[in-house]
Amino acid sequence: MAANISTSQNAANGKPNPWQGAGAAEFDLRSDTMTKPTVSMLEAITHTTLLDDVFNEDPVTNSLQEYVAERTKQESGLLVMSGTMGNQVAIRTHLVQPPYSVLCDHRSHILQYEAGGVSAWTGATVYGVIPKNGIYLTLEDLQKRAVLDNDDHYCPTRLISLENTLDGMVMPLSEARRIVQWAHANGIKVHLDGARLWEAVVSGAGSLSDYASLFDSVSLCFSKGLGAPIGSIIVGSKGFINRARWFRKSIGGGVRQAGVIAAAARVAVEETFGPGPNGEGGKLKETHVKAKKVADMWTSRGGKLQNPVETNMVWLDLEASGLGPNDLAAIGEQKGLRLMGGRIVIHYQVSDEAIARLEQVFDAALSGKFERSADQSRPYGMKA
Repeated sequence: MAANISTSQNAANGKPNPWQGAGAAEFDLRSDTMTKPTVSMLEAITHTTLLDDVFNEDPVTNSLQEYVAERTKQESGLLVMSGTMGNQVAIRTHLVQPPYSVLCDHRSHILQYEAGGVSAWTGATVYGVIPKNGIYLTLEDLQKRAVLDNDDHYCPTRLISLENTLDGMVMPLSEARRIVQWAHANGIKVHLDGARLWEAVVSGAGSLSDYASLFDSVSLCFSKGLGAPIGSIIVGSKGFINRARWFRKSIGGGVRQAGVIAAAARVAVEETFGPGPNGEGGKLKETHVKAKKVADMWTSRGGKLQNPVETNMVWLDLEASGLGPNDLAAIGEQKGLRLMGGRIVIHYQVSDEAIARLEQVFDAALSGKFERSADQSRPYGMKA
């Protein structure tokens, strides 16, 4: 396996070892999915068990599921291949008998970036709700759109899907608690797309179990921010997870030797998020510090922000600065950086050198001398 190739062997055969060091990841600020597996992750893969997870027989996979369930104070967990799979399996498991509708934030991943999966797979009507405060949904926002009565003109609300973080912004624990308590009192299930819940926790908003234990189901991503090469997990009650296995299987999510995925994911949680309930001992806190530095670099030069910087994402208002959607990426390319639109995502492998180069990009972009590219119609990439 490539993880066993030593640096000296690479030097001898003249081939670079893509497994060693952060490599290009340190200069890629498009997403926190751009991290590369660490040496400890790759070593864990080489020592993993290789039994069949479809038969529930793989010890490393079972241990990971139990470990994350315990840390989130949920009863059970289920390994899935991606955050999208986790959300879709969880939502399908909750929606039992139509008619039903789902409420979520109008910017949410399940509505905007999962290929219409909720409607396609469940037939549910999905309503995107605009938060009045512009940052996160409140109970009052959802109450205005929820359908609780039996008027057959309307599609009853059966599920609320929240997202934390959303565009790098944190939903406060107190608001999440209010929403869940009200929803449960009205017979509505609540799912949390917690792909980046790790970031909310590290920001000090509440512990992992404080948040995750509130919900009927939670999806957590191992490859966004934590650096594992693949994988997410959903947690919930034992009955929920047992039923979710059917739906995971139905879309090809049953994996045989899943230990190669679970082993790296376990390292990602323990080392990148950290052993403490609030991410103490992990690597994410520094990404928040760097993100705030990036925001200050931009605003000190007269740039404006689209969103407050609360975790590891910086959203630049390019239009307000007279820039097109691809301009920053074009300048960044000249500096050896990979950028995408106005979203800057800091992951734990982004280097100080990358931040220094980004400062040069900002200087060029906001100097008034940059000539916009002729083609501004080309999309600048997908959100992940």
